[in-house]
Amino acid sequence: MNANDVAQFLRSNPQFFDQYPQLLETIHVPHPHGGRAIPLTERQILSLRDKVKVLEAKLGEFVRFGEDNDAIGEKVHRLSLALLGARDFASTAQALYFHLREDFAVPHVALRLWGKSLPDGSLEGSPVAAELQSKVETMGAPQCGPAAGNPFLPWFGEAEAHIGSVALVPLGQTRTIGLLALGSEDPQRFFAEMGTLYLRRIGELTAGALAAGG
Repeated sequence: MNANDVAQFLRSNPQFFDQYPQLLETIHVPHPHGGRAIPLTERQILSLRDKVKVLEAKLGEFVRFGEDNDAIGEKVHRLSLALLGARDFASTAQALYFHLREDFAVPHVALRLWGKSLPDGSLEGSPVAAELQSKVETMGAPQCGPAAGNPFLPWFGEAEAHIGSVALVPLGQTRTIGLLALGSEDPQRFFAEMGTLYLRRIGELTAGALAAGG
């Protein structure tokens, strides 16, 4: 009989130690964190303690995620209130830029709109090439990733050379009216696998404010 046979026997006969309880006190196994031998029951206790530590770490991580989500949700709420209070395009754009910069710590923001009448000289109304408009219209959802090679990078003007990662948020649901581009010097700030729920909500709020007359 080898070790596999013993393991299989114990799995198939869980009542074995009920029939021979004294074995639990006499069988000694190596300590998981040292060379000395300890009773099997003590080894089980140590194993359970290790599992508890892992669970506590996971719980702590969940709590941190929850706190982070609560904080982001509060920031989105403040942005929505600011956009609701905007009375024209200029105040809408100012509220958007301010909250993205100050609340969300996004240093570089570029907004382009098409198919909408904007005040003369508005940077947001600068012509957008047809191929870029088409690219935005087929996104369907926010996209994040490295800045290198991104066709929208020139929208950041003089900051273009310093952008490490970008988030692209298409605006509009039934009809695409523009794109909100967020840029960061940190190459890891916006990455392809990150969740985009809040970016989508920011895009919806922005598009709604603009459609309402902002």
